[in-house]
Amino acid sequence: MGEYNVVVYTSDSCIHCTKVLELLREWDISFTEKNISQNADFYKEMKEMGVYGAPVTFIDGQQVLGFQKRKLKKYLGIDEVSSYIRQRALSNQN
Repeated sequence: MGEYNVVVYTSDSCIHCTKVLELLREWDISFTEKNISQNADFYKEMKEMGVYGAPVTFIDGQQVLGFQKRKLKKYLGIDEVSSYIRQRALSNQN
């Protein structure tokens, strides 16, 4: 899997934000989190891109609104086979 520029705009107490972050960690994807509840500049950035709610994930410029596992996988080049192989390899290490 290649390296991607991944930025996730999140907000406090947002279950869908938490789900996106958990998936990215599970898939071992590096990302930058920008919490709009804690930093007004991040909210302003997000609004300037025409987005008014979190979560929103940008993957090399591709926008994924909300929690959309299939779209995240698509833009990150993750397919079911590679996920299965990666999980098997991890379980064999334990």
